[in-house]
Amino acid sequence: MKDYVIRDIGLAPGGRLKIDWVKAHMPVLNVIRSEFEKDRPFEGIRVAMSIHLEAKTAYLAEVMRAGGAQVAITGSNPLSTQDDVAAALAAGGINVYSWYNATAEEYHNHILETLETGPRIIIDDGGDLVGALHNERKDLVPNVIGGSEETTTGVLRLRALDKAGKLLFPMIAVNDALCKYLFDNRYGTGESVWSGIMRTTNLIVSGKNVVVMGYGWCGRGVAMKARGLGARVIICEVDPVRAIEAYMDGYRVMNSEDAAPVGDMFITVTGCKDILRGRHFHRLKDGAILANAGHFDVEINKPELSDASVSRRVVRKDIEEFTLPDGRKIYLLGEGRLVNLAAGDGHPAEIMDMSFALQALSARYMLENGGKLQNHVYDVPPDLDRRVAQLKLQSLGIEIDRLSAEQDQYINSWNHG
Repeated sequence: MKDYVIRDIGLAPGGRLKIDWVKAHMPVLNVIRSEFEKDRPFEGIRVAMSIHLEAKTAYLAEVMRAGGAQVAITGSNPLSTQDDVAAALAAGGINVYSWYNATAEEYHNHILETLETGPRIIIDDGGDLVGALHNERKDLVPNVIGGSEETTTGVLRLRALDKAGKLLFPMIAVNDALCKYLFDNRYGTGESVWSGIMRTTNLIVSGKNVVVMGYGWCGRGVAMKARGLGARVIICEVDPVRAIEAYMDGYRVMNSEDAAPVGDMFITVTGCKDILRGRHFHRLKDGAILANAGHFDVEINKPELSDASVSRRVVRKDIEEFTLPDGRKIYLLGEGRLVNLAAGDGHPAEIMDMSFALQALSARYMLENGGKLQNHVYDVPPDLDRRVAQLKLQSLGIEIDRLSAEQDQYINSWNHG
């Protein structure tokens, strides 16, 4: 098989500069890299990765290789791969199978080519590697020790497999770790979504009605940043507890059909499908902007949007205009894919430093313990979560208090008042 399938190896120097930049801003991962270089825990172990292939992911791949791993990597979204970064990894000896704007067939072939390397450890984002192993390449499963999953959508897929009794190897839900969702999902998604929207549209957010559809940790972050930018924020939810939380957090809460004619910008961030569809499109105001921050491009129903329109055209990079029969225009960003990566650079390096540190440590944990685990979805061990937090505090020069022996005994005893 080929060592790499990319657009242009000549783009490598530009990609190397990007990787070096994020490396300088990922101190936690740098500590782990030093440990890996010393211990070489993955010596001779093949690792397959499917994560949005940009500079921060590339550095994680290099950290794994520093630990002795033979790394093969592909993207987890057709529009998030940066070709210069892919070229830099390939030039450095990592197997890369990905390019920007891949067709559905090309994207799927890249997944299969990555698996063709025969991985023992999987690092997934959205569940496409795991899905292909279960559906098309079961012959490779006996070689797999286990792996980890980066995002909410992928964890949902894994838990469905686990519930059905069909998960073929153990997986760690990195997405559900405190040092992932409290920071990556909330602050990372919030900042990167608005960075992508603003640089793509070149429009102001302040004063606009922003409808955030979904109030999980990602939705909380998107809403918080929108309010910070001066928007009037509306939340749509199906979970009554989250809806009350949004209300108590000071947002207006509405059902989606009532919000449709009110909103200027809509951001879907649920992990589900058909959040915005035909019944909404017919009620949108002229000039409404639609963006998705969920993993797959199914939250905004693109076929129904196309059917509702009499014409469509690209009016600016990553912006497609749909004209309705009455002349109203609706604008879709990034083809309805993850707007923060399809139309941006993704989460800030300092945020992904924590998430990818968890990925690296979880991969090592799986390598050392996978043989003892059953085929289920596991949480990140709490000591790994705490270690990442401690390393992050250390990198920031922050010292915190510690319990005295007497305090520790007090809170762990039942007979004190």
